[in-house]
Amino acid sequence: MKLICSKANLLHGVNIVSKAVPTRTTMAILECILIDASTNEIRLTANDMELGIETKIEGEIAERGVIALDAKIFSEIVRKLPDSDVTIETDASFKTVISCEKAKFNIVGKSGDDFSYIPYIEKNEAIVMSQFTLKEVIRQTIFSIADNDNNKLMTGELFEIKENELKVVSLDGHRISIRNIELKNNYDAKKVVVPGKTLQEISKILPGNADEDVLIYLADNHIVFDFDNTTVVSRLIEGEYFKIEQMLSSDYETKVKINKKELLDCIDRATLLVKEGDKKPIIMNVTDGNMELKINSFIGSMNEDIDIEKEGKDILIGFNPKFFIDALRVIDEEEVSLYMVNPKAPCFIKDDKGKFIYLILPVNFNTASN
Repeated sequence: MKLICSKANLLHGVNIVSKAVPTRTTMAILECILIDASTNEIRLTANDMELGIETKIEGEIAERGVIALDAKIFSEIVRKLPDSDVTIETDASFKTVISCEKAKFNIVGKSGDDFSYIPYIEKNEAIVMSQFTLKEVIRQTIFSIADNDNNKLMTGELFEIKENELKVVSLDGHRISIRNIELKNNYDAKKVVVPGKTLQEISKILPGNADEDVLIYLADNHIVFDFDNTTVVSRLIEGEYFKIEQMLSSDYETKVKINKKELLDCIDRATLLVKEGDKKPIIMNVTDGNMELKINSFIGSMNEDIDIEKEGKDILIGFNPKFFIDALRVIDEEEVSLYMVNPKAPCFIKDDKGKFIYLILPVNFNTASN
């Protein structure tokens, strides 16, 4: 095999597929990036058997062939080459020469025959949305997936489609994030759980253009994302997702309308007094026209007042400050509404148009704040 392409194109392609190279595996071939120049296109592929990424890059194929190269060393070589054309040449024993200007690397590759290509998924009806929308909805929900495997479903996000609406849900046992997206077309009802890792990697490689689309295909066990010259195939998480509707009460005793930036900045300042691993809550004392926020820790204490509009009863309630910060950071609206029932029931952060709901469970601050 012999191919020539620019360093920029090659590095861009390597950076994309590297997201699917496993960090630990017993199969050495999976630690490789496959370069497939057996047709008229140059394709790079990586696959960890849960997530597979393939991308096409521009270049000239002088001699067709396929080679698998160790991803770590190959990507480091490409990264440090001069900004010029790169030639990759292999022989029958998989010896590979990578040359660029006066630099020449000799490494040994592996046969492409042993490589696990990404699975073929029949692409029926494509769900279409802009790259920007998908990237945004991941950013606005990914922080509340669980980071351990105790409950596999909590490590993924629910993608539920009904007609022209996509609902994306994540939860970790302490909070729930829900985003509702209006789609361009109507679709049959579908419900899948997509691994959080897949969505995190897609978010990193998606350019996020508002005028470029992503095509999403759903199969029984897989989801496919097609954008630009890249295809991402991921296994789905099996199982019935949590019935969140019963957790989403519309009843409230207290409604607070508040400036989002003021609330976020205030909680952010308060966390200066909380060491990592400390479980000190932020306490909200809601009275007519005012919310007093206070925090008490081993380092010191802080309190601050914010002007609010209040409907209903006064309330004294405590929360993990990080959970509030995570939710407020991804809300673009200038004002937010908080809905509360009592100090032991969840707080809902909602907008009037039904675009988002963030549910946060309170903490018992009587014991925690002493």
